[in-house]
Amino acid sequence: MKIKYLKGLFIIALSTTTALGGFAQEKKKTVGQTIDNTAKKVGNKTAEVAVKGSAKVVDKTWKGMMAPDGTNVYIDGSNRKYYVTKTGGKVYLKSYQIKPRP
Repeated sequence: MKIKYLKGLFIIALSTTTALGGFAQEKKKTVGQTIDNTAKKVGNKTAEVAVKGSAKVVDKTWKGMMAPDGTNVYIDGSNRKYYVTKTGGKVYLKSYQIKPRP
C-alpha cells in the first residue's frame, strides 16, 4: 500500500515539475527592448505621415484609384505613380498594379 502512495506522489511531483518548467522558458522583454520597439514604431509612423503630407502638397492624388494594399495612389512631376508604405517609403507602381476603388 505504501509503495502505491509513493509511486503516486512521485508521478504527481514529476508531472508538476515538467508542467511548471515550461513557464521558466519564457523570455521576458527588457525595458530597453520595449523602448527600442516603440521607438521604431513611432519613427515609422512619423516617416509615413511626413511622406504622405508632402505627397498631398507637392504631388497629385489619383482620385478613384488605389494601390494593391488599398492606399491612395499619387502622381509625381514625372507622371510616375506611387503609394506610400507604412514605413514611409515610396513604391512606384506599374499600370497593371493600379486598381479602381470599389
